[in-house]
Amino acid sequence: MALGDLMTSRFSQLSLAVSNHVIDGNVSSGGYHEDDVAYADLMSQRRDLDAVSTSSYANAVTSTATVPTTMAYLPQTVVLCELRHAAFEASTPTGPSDSGLVSKWRPKDRMKTGCVALVLCLNISVDPPDVIKISPCARMECWTDPFSMAPQKALETIGKNLRDQYERWQPKACSKVELDPTVDEVKKLCNTCRRYAKSERVLFHYNGHGVPKPTANGEIWLFNKSYTQYIPLPISDLDSWLKTPSIYVFDCSAAGMVVNAFIELLDCGTSNYPGSSRDCVLLAACEAHETLPQSSEFPADVFTSCLTTPIKMALRWFCTRSLLHESLDSSLIDKIPGRQNDRKTLLGELNWIFTAVTDTIAWNVLPHDLFRRLFRQDLLVASLFRNFLLAERIMRSANCSPISYPMLPPTHQHHMWDAWDMAAEICLSQLPSLVEDPNAEFQPSSFFTEQLIAFEVWLDHGSEHKKPPEQLPIVLQVLLSQCHRFRALVLLGRFLDMGPWAVDLALSVGIFPYVLKLLQTTTPELRQILVFIWTKILALDKSCQVDLVKDGGHVYFIRFLNSAEAYPEQRAMAAFVLAVIVDGHRRGQEACIEAGLIQVCLKQLHGFTQNEAQTEPLLLQWLCLCLGKLWEDFTEAQTIGLQADVPGICAPLLSEPQPEVRASAVYALATLLDVGFDSFRDGIGGDEECDDVEKNRAEMIIIKSLLNVVSDGSPLVRAEVAVALAHFAFGHKQHLKSIAAAYWKPQPNSLLNSLPSLANLKGTGSGNIVSSQIGPLTAMVRDGRVSTSSPLATAGIMHGSPLSDDSSQLSDSGILNDGVSNGEVNHSRPKPLDNAMYSQCVLAMFTLARDPSPRVASLGRLVLSIIGIEQVTKSVKPAGNSAWPSDPANSSSTPSISGLARSSSWLDINGGHMPLTFRTPPVSPPRQNYLAGIRRVCSLDFRPHLMNSPDSGLADPLLGSTSGSERSLLPQSTIYNFSCGHFSKSLLTASDDSEELLAKREEQERFALEHIAKCQHSSVSKLNNNSQIASWDTKFETGTRTALLQPFSPIVIAADENERIRVWNYEEATLLNGFDNHDFPEKGISKLCLLNELDDSLLLVASSDGNIRIWKDYTLRGKQKHVTAFSSIQGHKPGVRSLNAVVDWQQQSGYLYASGEISSIMLWDLDKEQLVNSIPSSSDCSVSALASSQVHAGQFAAGFVDGSVRLYDIRTPDMLVRTTRPHTQQVARVVGIGFQPGLDQGKIVSASQAGDIQFLDIRSQRDTDLTIDAHRGSLTALAVHRHAPIIASGSAKQLIKVFSLKGEQLGTIRYQHTFMAQKIGSVSCLTFHPYQVLLAAGAADACVSIYADDNSHTR
Repeated sequence: MALGDLMTSRFSQLSLAVSNHVIDGNVSSGGYHEDDVAYADLMSQRRDLDAVSTSSYANAVTSTATVPTTMAYLPQTVVLCELRHAAFEASTPTGPSDSGLVSKWRPKDRMKTGCVALVLCLNISVDPPDVIKISPCARMECWTDPFSMAPQKALETIGKNLRDQYERWQPKACSKVELDPTVDEVKKLCNTCRRYAKSERVLFHYNGHGVPKPTANGEIWLFNKSYTQYIPLPISDLDSWLKTPSIYVFDCSAAGMVVNAFIELLDCGTSNYPGSSRDCVLLAACEAHETLPQSSEFPADVFTSCLTTPIKMALRWFCTRSLLHESLDSSLIDKIPGRQNDRKTLLGELNWIFTAVTDTIAWNVLPHDLFRRLFRQDLLVASLFRNFLLAERIMRSANCSPISYPMLPPTHQHHMWDAWDMAAEICLSQLPSLVEDPNAEFQPSSFFTEQLIAFEVWLDHGSEHKKPPEQLPIVLQVLLSQCHRFRALVLLGRFLDMGPWAVDLALSVGIFPYVLKLLQTTTPELRQILVFIWTKILALDKSCQVDLVKDGGHVYFIRFLNSAEAYPEQRAMAAFVLAVIVDGHRRGQEACIEAGLIQVCLKQLHGFTQNEAQTEPLLLQWLCLCLGKLWEDFTEAQTIGLQADVPGICAPLLSEPQPEVRASAVYALATLLDVGFDSFRDGIGGDEECDDVEKNRAEMIIIKSLLNVVSDGSPLVRAEVAVALAHFAFGHKQHLKSIAAAYWKPQPNSLLNSLPSLANLKGTGSGNIVSSQIGPLTAMVRDGRVSTSSPLATAGIMHGSPLSDDSSQLSDSGILNDGVSNGEVNHSRPKPLDNAMYSQCVLAMFTLARDPSPRVASLGRLVLSIIGIEQVTKSVKPAGNSAWPSDPANSSSTPSISGLARSSSWLDINGGHMPLTFRTPPVSPPRQNYLAGIRRVCSLDFRPHLMNSPDSGLADPLLGSTSGSERSLLPQSTIYNFSCGHFSKSLLTASDDSEELLAKREEQERFALEHIAKCQHSSVSKLNNNSQIASWDTKFETGTRTALLQPFSPIVIAADENERIRVWNYEEATLLNGFDNHDFPEKGISKLCLLNELDDSLLLVASSDGNIRIWKDYTLRGKQKHVTAFSSIQGHKPGVRSLNAVVDWQQQSGYLYASGEISSIMLWDLDKEQLVNSIPSSSDCSVSALASSQVHAGQFAAGFVDGSVRLYDIRTPDMLVRTTRPHTQQVARVVGIGFQPGLDQGKIVSASQAGDIQFLDIRSQRDTDLTIDAHRGSLTALAVHRHAPIIASGSAKQLIKVFSLKGEQLGTIRYQHTFMAQKIGSVSCLTFHPYQVLLAAGAADACVSIYADDNSHTR
C-alpha cells in the first residue's frame, strides 16, 4: 500500500484546513469571560511548516519571549495562496485537452500485416558464381541442414519452417511461399497478396542465398523456368506490385544495394504507386559492400534467424561467448521447457525479458515519433524491429552491419544488452536441471525486480530537466505480471505525478492499452492506484473518454465512487474521471446515466447534507462538477436531477467554507437551469403544463439559492453566478426586460408604482442586496439637477404592499409582450416566475456589473446586455493635474453608476463608472426624471452586435431571436476547467519551491523576533524633525490618504483619494511601481494592509465604498496582479450617500473586520473568502475607527462617531465585551483606535477628533486609565506601535506629537514649508513600522516623510 499511504499522508496535508483560526493561549489571569472563550488549537496551519515549528529561536529572543508569545507575535495563518488566486483575472483556464500536443501519443492508424509473401532462391547444391565459400561453411537455413536430405525435399522443409517461424509472430496473417520462383511467379504472388491484404500491410521476405548479389541498380535475382539463367527483377517492379503499406526483408549479400535503390526510387518520386513513399519499411542483412558471414558458428540465414527465432539465436550466440560454453551443451537450447507466451516458464520468461530489453533500447535511442511508428503501430513490424536490434548486435560481431529504412542509430553496444546477458546466464544455468527433471521448479529471474529498483531510484532523484527514466518500457512489460503489477503501478503513479510531461512520456511509450485493460480486473488493491493513474491521464488528455466508454471503463469508476472504504480524496479522483468521461460526450453521458451515476453522486451529497461531519471538500467539489457535466445540455439527465430534488440537495453546499465547493455547487445548479429553455419551447400539451409547474418551482428554488451568493467573497463563485444568471436571463429575457423597463418607467410622483418587485423583497434571504443596491441606483434627475434623496427610503417600498393594479396593468401592457412588437411571436411562452423574483434577479445583475473584480464585472455587464441594458461609453480617468470634479453629479449617491442621460437629447453627458443604455422600447414618451447613467433607446430593431465592439464597450448580441449561434455567445462557466488544474499538478509531493519559502519565512521570523525584543526592551528616545531619514514627494494631486511601511524591506506604499497606489524604496529614493487600484475611482482608499507579511506578502487595498482588492507582486513595475476582490460592506442603510468604510485585518485569525455607515460589523474569513458573521454594533451611530488585536485572535475594538468605544471578542457568546465612553470632555468622533503593545488583553488607545487621547483598560472599572490632551480640536490621525511603547498623533495644524504609553511626550514634528511655499494641508495618515521604531507620515501636500528614533536608526 505504498502509494495509498503516501497519498493519504500527502492529501491530509493538502486538504484545506477547515478552521484556520488560531487562538492564542496566553491569556493573563485577570482576563474577562475566560470560561466563555473556546480555545482552539494554537496552530492550524495551511502548509507543512514542520521546519518552522521545530526550529528554536531561543538564541534570537530574550529570555522573556516564551513559545506561546512567539506564536502570538508570529501568526502561522497564510491566506489567499491557493491555485484559484494564481490567475483568476489574468487568464481563462483550459481543461484537459483533446487535441494538439497531447494526442500525438495515440497511434494515428493502428495497422496489421495481413499477408506474408516468402520468396526463397536457394537453388540447393548449386552455388552462385559470385560467391566463394570457405570450408567449413555456414549451412543451416531455418535451422535445417539442406544437405541432410534431397535438395527438393530440403527446399520444401526450409520453406515450411520459415512459414511456421513467421506465423509464430503473426498467426492470423495469410502466408504464401514461393520456392526458387520465376519473375512471373513472384509477380503473381505479389498481386495475390496485395489483393488479399487490401489496405493492410504486406510483408515480402526474400532469401537470395542461391543467386548472385543484387545489382548496383538494385535488381534482385530470380530464375528462369528451366533454372538455366538468373533473371533480374528491378525493385521498382516489386514496388509497383506490392504497393503500400509494405515491409521488405532482404536476406542476401550486398542487400544494401536494394535499400539504396529503393531510397533513390522514393527520392525521385518515380515510384509506380503514388503513396509508396508513405509507408514502406525495409530490413536488409548487410550493407552494399558486405558479404554475409560464412563462419560455421552462425547459420547461413543468420539475419532471418535473428528476425524470426531471436531467443534461440541469441542464446546460441551467447553460449559461445559465455563461461557456460564448456558446461552447457548447446543442443539443450532446443529443449528449453515452456511456451513463448507463458511467462511462468523458462522460455516464456526469456522471451519476456528479451522483449523488455529490446523495447527499452529502442525507446531510449529512437526519436519518439519513429519509435511509435515502428514499435507501436503494427505488431509484426514491432517484433521484427525488436529482433533486428539483436541481428545488429550478433552480425556486427562478424563484421557485418544490418541496415534498415527508416535508418536506426547503432544499438549493438547499448548497456541494456548487459542486463540481457546476465538474465540469460541465470536462466541458462538452470537449464540442465530443468531438462533432467521436468517437475523441477523454475526460479524466475530477478531482472524485473532490479529494473523496478532502478526506476525507483530515478524517481527519487530525477526530474523533468534530467534524462527520462530508461526503464519506462520495462515498467510497461511488468504490468503484464501479477506478482510485480502492484509495485509497478505504484511507481508508475509516482512518475505520472511529476507533471504533464511525464504523462505524455508514459503515453508515448504505450501505457494506454495496458491500463485500459486493467480496468477489467477486480483485484481490490489495484483500485486506488488505477484511479490515480487514470486521473493523471485524463487531466492531460480528454480524448481517452471515448475509449473508456467503449470498453465499459466508466462502470469501474462509478463502482469505486460508490465504495465506502475508499478515501474521500480518491473518490474525488473517480468523480473527476467520470466528469471528464461525460464532458461534452453524449455517449458518455448516456452510459453513465444507465450505470446510475446520478444516484451515486446524489446519495453521497445527500449523506453529506444530512451528516454534520466534515466531508473532504475536493470530493464535494467534484461530485457537483460531475453532476453538472452529466446534465449539461442533456434534458433527460436534467429531468432525472429535478425529480431527485437536486436543488434541495445542492443548496446547502452554497454556504460551504471552500470557494471551490460553492462555485461547483453553483455550476451544478446552473446547468439545471437550462431546462427552462428548450423544453419550454418544444410545444404545448396537457402533460407539459404539469411539467412546467414543476420546472417553474425548481427554477424558483435554484434562482433563490443563487441570489444568496451574489455577494459571495470569492470572485470564483460570483463569476459562476453571473454565468448562471446569463443563462437564466436568456430564457426569460422578455419578462426580465419588462421588469427592468418598469423600474425606470418615469412616474409623475415617485417610483413606487414602477417597482412591482419590491413588495416581497424582505424575508427572501437576499435583503442585503436590496438595501445595499437599490439605494444607489435611484438617484433621480429632476430639472437637470440630481436629487440626493433616494425615493426608496420611503417606508412604502421597504415594507411593501401587494402590487397595485396600476403596476400590474403596466406589466401586462406592451412591455411583457414586446416579443410581438419585435416581430416575433412566441406561442409557447414559459410561465413567468413571480415578479419579485425577476426584480431580485435584475438587482443581482446590477450588483455583478459593478463588481470590484474586473472579470466578474464584465460578466455582469454581459448579463445586463442580455436584458437590454448596455454600456455605451467607457470611463476615462482624469488626466494630468485635474482632480475629480466635486459637482453634485459626481458626488451623488451612486458609488458605481454616475453618467447622466438627459432624456431630451438622448445623449450621454458624462461617462462615469458604468454608463448604461436601456435597450427596450419605451412605453410612454420620455420624461425628465431618469436613473443616472441609464438611458432607454427607442428602437424596435435589435440587430445583434459584435461582442466587445470597441465603440460600445459592450455589445448586445443576445437580443432578438433565440438561435443556436446566439446561445453560443452566452458566457461559459470556467470552474470545471479551473478545477481540472488541481489534478495536473503534483498531488504526492510538495512543490519544489516550498523549501525555499520555508527558508525565507524562517529568516523573516528571526528578523522579526530580534527586532520585537529590541522594541520591547529599548527605551525610545526623541522623535523630532531631526529624526527624518527620508522624504518622498508622491506627486498625488489630492495629497496622501494612507500609507504603509513594509516590514522586511525599506519600502513605503502610499495611496491617494483617486485610488492611485505608489510604491517607493526610501533607502534608494526610487519609485518602484505605481498603479491604479481600479478604473473608476470614487472616494479614495480608506486603508492599506499587508496580508501574510511573514511570507510572500499581499497588499490589501480597502476603498471607502467598502470594496476590497488584494494585489500580489505590487512592488514590481507593471507586474502587479489581482489576487481577489469583493465588497466587504453589505446591507447599508438606504439613503446613505457615502459609506466611509473602515476595515482592519487580523493575520492571527485570518479575519477581515469591516464597517462604516451600517449598523453592524462585517466579519470576513479570507481563508474561506466568506462572510462568517455580521456582528451588531449595538449602537445607532456608525463606526468611525476599527482596530483588531494582532496577538489575540478574534478580538477587536471599534470607535464610533459619538465618541464611544466598544471591545468585541468573537470567541465569547455575546461578542460584545464592553462599551465605554472615554471621550467625555467633548463628544466627538473617534478618529483612531489601537491595541497597546504587549500581550495584555483589552488595553486600548483611543483618540477623538476633539484632540484627546485616552488609554483604556477594559478590565478595570474606570473608563480611562490615562488622558492626554494632544491637540486642540484638530486631531486627524493616530498610530500605535505594534511592539514598542510609543504612539503618535497628527493634527490638522501640520503637527505630529509622539508619546510614550505613560503619557510622556517624546517629541514633536512640525511639517516644514515646501520650497514652493504653498499651503500645507493637515496630517492625513500616520503609520509605524511593525518591527522597528520608524514612523511614516503623510499629509495633504502629497509628501510622505519617514522618521526614525536615534536608537533604532543606525545608518
